[in-house]
Amino acid sequence: MKMSSTAFVRGHRRTNSDVDFIEDTRKDAQITLNKELLKLTQTAPPGQQETVKKEFEGFENLFGRYLRETGPSVVWDKIRNLPDDAVKMYGELQCPDEKTIRELLSQLVVIKLNGGLGTSMGCQGPKSAISVRNELTFLDLTVQQIAHLNKVYNTDVPLVLMNSFNTEEDTQKILKKYGQVKVSIYTFLQSRWYPPGHGDVYASFYNSGLLDKFIKENKKYVFISNIDNLGATVDLNILNFLLNASTGVAPEFVMEVTDKTRADVKGGTLVELDGKLRLLEIAQVPKEHVDEFKSVSKFKIFNTNNLWISLEAIKRNVEERTLHMEIIVNPKTLDNGINVIQLETAVGAAIKSFDGAIGINVPRRRFLPVKTTSDLLIVMSNLYSMKTGALEMNPKRSFPSVPLVKLGSHFTKGTVIIIANHGDRIDIPYWSFIRK
Repeated sequence: MKMSSTAFVRGHRRTNSDVDFIEDTRKDAQITLNKELLKLTQTAPPGQQETVKKEFEGFENLFGRYLRETGPSVVWDKIRNLPDDAVKMYGELQCPDEKTIRELLSQLVVIKLNGGLGTSMGCQGPKSAISVRNELTFLDLTVQQIAHLNKVYNTDVPLVLMNSFNTEEDTQKILKKYGQVKVSIYTFLQSRWYPPGHGDVYASFYNSGLLDKFIKENKKYVFISNIDNLGATVDLNILNFLLNASTGVAPEFVMEVTDKTRADVKGGTLVELDGKLRLLEIAQVPKEHVDEFKSVSKFKIFNTNNLWISLEAIKRNVEERTLHMEIIVNPKTLDNGINVIQLETAVGAAIKSFDGAIGINVPRRRFLPVKTTSDLLIVMSNLYSMKTGALEMNPKRSFPSVPLVKLGSHFTKGTVIIIANHGDRIDIPYWSFIRK
């Protein structure tokens, strides 16, 4: 809680001189950071200094907010139950007329968040390069899905990848194999100088020039999702809802939510605060209310991180500097033992910055994340079948829920590098067992 100048701290009254001292130390920290960033900017290669400067401005603003914003980001007693019109049921959406689908898709851009590594599954390199089914990777499946849409409806939905410093180089090499596929693939890089979290997507997308490019091409909405969520496919009913709004005024931001189960108690949820929809993450919840936050009966939905956002609204918010996302503070320990904090933001937290924002309660099938080898075992099993890059649950399954699988740590996938001399060929029989 933010203290006033007359508040007591451990039996001592904070005086005006104490407040002035704290304010002076914050200013010193900001000035010191600014000087160091200016020095780093000068080391950037010719022609890249302006780009680096923009990235540093983002971190400097984030650091400044971290210094200024004290106390909890959410006052628990101010949280209100969601109004009836805050979340729309997916079953209420209308299917588009077959004749209009091509026109709908021509106004869509798809962004996949591709900044993560496969370390949680015991692998190195981009997570999107891990094989999921039939020797196809997360990225293969994504490209296949978009290619299918483009072919069936004779359109050109662009696929955009937001890479991180860790995934950029390998991803660019992988993309060369899609030269003959009917998909226009673009990439942009989030900040290379600090790990910003996926909340960086708005500024990085804008700074890349791609946002303006797509707006000029009369694109209206972007569908953003994690590349490791195999349920996050383009949904024509949601797209039709946005582009053919019955009220005439379409929401600028739609967050797909789904019913919470006991396996999802830590997932962020939608609440109303100060008259706006807010994404409430467990890290923002006061300790004494964590059990209440985890309650399936009180907070019944959670964020899938499948987001549909107006391109014009993103442009307006970035240019007018009206985007606001709560800062996530992650304590880290470096390899040399030094303790640091990592400042991040989450893409969904910007929901309160967009007009008419709502949630849509979607079927569970639209949330199929693969975070661990346990998740991978499920999607590789006969519980699912694959069609044009999308997974469909076996209709023989009696329950719509996914079974809970927990594998021991020794089931994490390993990385094996096999090197052949130039021009030589190595044949490895299928199902061979290779030791690291």
